[in-house]
Amino acid sequence: MPQRSPGLLALALVAALVGCAKKDRSPPSAQEAGYVVVSSQAVPLEIELAGRTTAFETADVRPQVSGVILARRFEEGSIVSKGQTLYEIDPSLYRAAAAQASANLAAAKASHAAAEARAARYKPLADIEAVSKQDYTDALAQSRQSAAQVKQAEAALQTANINMRFTRVPAPISGRIGRSLATAGALVTNGQAAALTSIQRLDPIFVDIQQSSAELVVLRQQLARGGIAPVSSPVRLMLESGMAYPLAGRLEFSEALVDPTTGSVTLRARFPNPDGLLLPGMFVRARLVQAVAPNGILVPQQAVSRTAAGEASVLLVGPGNTAVPRIIRAERTIGDKWLVTQGLAPGDKVISEGLGKLRPGSKIRPVPAGSPPQSPSRAKG
Repeated sequence: MPQRSPGLLALALVAALVGCAKKDRSPPSAQEAGYVVVSSQAVPLEIELAGRTTAFETADVRPQVSGVILARRFEEGSIVSKGQTLYEIDPSLYRAAAAQASANLAAAKASHAAAEARAARYKPLADIEAVSKQDYTDALAQSRQSAAQVKQAEAALQTANINMRFTRVPAPISGRIGRSLATAGALVTNGQAAALTSIQRLDPIFVDIQQSSAELVVLRQQLARGGIAPVSSPVRLMLESGMAYPLAGRLEFSEALVDPTTGSVTLRARFPNPDGLLLPGMFVRARLVQAVAPNGILVPQQAVSRTAAGEASVLLVGPGNTAVPRIIRAERTIGDKWLVTQGLAPGDKVISEGLGKLRPGSKIRPVPAGSPPQSPSRAKG
């Protein structure tokens, strides 16, 4: 085997070191980055707000005459109809008062007939001065006074009949009646503070939704700028159990004042409730769309970051496959995406994957988001 001189070995070693140094100074491979191509679309701006159910109509039942309750004519918790008799009050005194008023009316009519006949006889006698003018005037006044007494007696009889009718306490509205707070034998009085029972109409039913005044102001500002358009859409409910209420409601109105204790505005929605599933006082979550962004752009949330100044920014696939930063306006989320209203255009490629090692201006290997990872050698080939 031939012997190599020490000088040749030294030269070979230097050449190897120089080759390693050149390899170390070679540029690093470009970082793979997944991107999405954004497009504009009509984006409904759905919100979810807390609310409570309230009865469509509520009426407290109170007696309009005084007396002892003879009977209760309803089942507690049942559905009652308007005008249905709920309680019977002892009518004895009111029946007697009606009979007395009827007799007074008959007496008033008899007196009026006699006075009217006297005035009629006096008229021709006064014309021929067989009786004095004053006698005729007195007879005519007595006739007219007796006519007024007849009207008074008729009004008294009408009042007595109304009081007689009020001894049967009717349901003022149709709906579900609550428990009775009075039993047979109880003494009730006209105008008492305590109600005998209450009735609630539950089909349809209202849902009072609370929206913060700050959210409402932002919505109105966006509407004024023209970036979004108002829309009327159905309202959906989520119950306390997490179950979705099957029937949709509609928004009735929004109050024009802010509650100073909560800083919120009440929105009232109306829902059909044929099965009585919704009861007054239930806590619910309401989902509704108040506006639509006609040219909204949706960007995955992981693609958006914040600058030191708090501005939203994204990295785009720029010329020469470089990561280009862009300041955007992203004011709200829609599901797992940000709604971008300024800073992006349809067709922009927004980087949403591989952001951990990227810096603005760095070289990238752009691939559609969700693509399987590739090795640098395969990407070059």
